[in-house]
Amino acid sequence: MNLRWRWRWRWRRRWVRRRLLELEAENAKFSSQLANCRCHEKEDKRDSSAVSCDSSLETSRKSNSGSKKTTKEIVKEKVPGYDTRIMNHHCKRYVALKVMYFGQRFYGFAAEAQMDPTIESEIFKALEKTRLLVGDKKESHYSRCGRTDKGVSAVGQVIALYLRSNLKETCENNEGSRKMVFKEQYEGEIDYVRVLNRALPDDIRVFGWCPVPLGFNARFSCLGREYYYLFWGENLNLLAMESAGRKFVGEHDFRNFCKMDALNVHNYRRKVTSFAISPCDVRFDENQLWAIKIKGSAFLWHQVRCMVAVLFLIGQGHESPDVIDALLDIDRIPRKPQYSMASEIPLVLQSCEFEGLNFTCSSDSMQALRVHLANECQNYHLKAAIFHEALQSCSPIEKDQRSLDNGTVKKKSSHVPLMSRPTEPSYEERRTKLNTRRKD
Repeated sequence: MNLRWRWRWRWRRRWVRRRLLELEAENAKFSSQLANCRCHEKEDKRDSSAVSCDSSLETSRKSNSGSKKTTKEIVKEKVPGYDTRIMNHHCKRYVALKVMYFGQRFYGFAAEAQMDPTIESEIFKALEKTRLLVGDKKESHYSRCGRTDKGVSAVGQVIALYLRSNLKETCENNEGSRKMVFKEQYEGEIDYVRVLNRALPDDIRVFGWCPVPLGFNARFSCLGREYYYLFWGENLNLLAMESAGRKFVGEHDFRNFCKMDALNVHNYRRKVTSFAISPCDVRFDENQLWAIKIKGSAFLWHQVRCMVAVLFLIGQGHESPDVIDALLDIDRIPRKPQYSMASEIPLVLQSCEFEGLNFTCSSDSMQALRVHLANECQNYHLKAAIFHEALQSCSPIEKDQRSLDNGTVKKKSSHVPLMSRPTEPSYEERRTKLNTRRKD
């Protein structure tokens, strides 16, 4: 009896080993076929149309053997919509979005600064959360009109990229065709404004969207940009500032009105098409709020803030309006005098001009947008009221304290004229230094 069970046990063990070898051979065969799979390289030829649909299917993920995943990475893989490659089989549409944001808490617009949060990073988080993003950032043909700096706000920023579309009939009818589709088809389309605004933080909002052709680029297709700079007009000579500001109009070399980037920028000529100073409908204790409005085809790094800084020196009576002519003459002033830029908080990218772009927004989305912006205005008015109450509650200075203050002599800071200040290296000096470093 024992011999019989021993024989059966040996036979079963041999059978299990043989079956295990067969399964391992099959597994190796399937792994080889999977490794040689090229279906992920097949792309639909309909990418040339403004409304297209990808027919490529996603292959299996790359093997991660030998690499350890962090808990954060594992959680991200489990989040629905996190891997945007799974959206490649959906219909897509190339669109432009008009974006507004209040930039005070952000480290600028672009996400490449390695600082968080940025407006761009928040927008892409919302795109992934709503599953509107097709492919990654590069595959979406993403472009932006203006790269605003830290603290700068915008009312009319424009970006362009591929987004998921509901127009499946258009995708099917244009399958395999190279024809561009420019029809403004809105009926049945995703309400991009409503969907994105529900996922975005309170200080970022999408105002509208518009279908655009594939050749469109939010940066290079822009015809003009307009900036506003808000300021309080108390103790400023506004007439002198406006007279000096008109000197900016035209095409000039603005290297003395920017932060020079000699490594990447070699042409500092820019065209300013209009300049104006106008009052706003806001006052505080008889102090009028004003806006400097500057419009041009393109601007250099920190150009507007440098222009405003010199205008403030003119408005305060420290400089003559003729200093603008001197700084625009690079033969006379090849090196920029050292001066501080104006604050970034009051600067607003007001609008970006494009040919043939008509942004649309559904009535429901517009109503929700109005309600949200009205609530934000009320919240900021409440904060201002609290600070105003605190200001009113400050006790007036007593007579004894006034007499003590009158006994102390307060030194008034003396202004150093711009033409007498130390200067920064010229463009040629910067380039020579860069070339020397490369040779070393």
